Amino acid sequence: MTTKTDRYVTYRNIDCEGNSKKLMTMLRKHIDDPEKTNPFWEKFKGMLAKIGKPAETSGREFDELFLIHTYINNLYEIFEEYEDEAALTLLAQIERECC
Repeated sequence: MTTKTDRYVTYRNIDCEGNSKKLMTMLRKHIDDPEKTNPFWEKFKGMLAKIGKPAETSGREFDELFLIHTYINNLYEIFEEYEDEAALTLLAQIERECC
């Protein structure tokens, strides 16, 4: 007999918030480098700066996980471009466990 796992119950012990923050730290190592950034990542840095500041986002509150979910393909692209295996592994884990 196979038991079906309820994904929402299993999220309870997963550190989606902590892993998302860790991934953003890994991303910043790339996008804070003037040699690696571009207009998209500069705008993305602006979005990161608005996390937890709904007054600056028309009352909309978002966090790192929201940005990961929204821009997951861009994140895969930059980590692949710079061969950041640790970031790719964490991104895949976040996608599997939290998105």
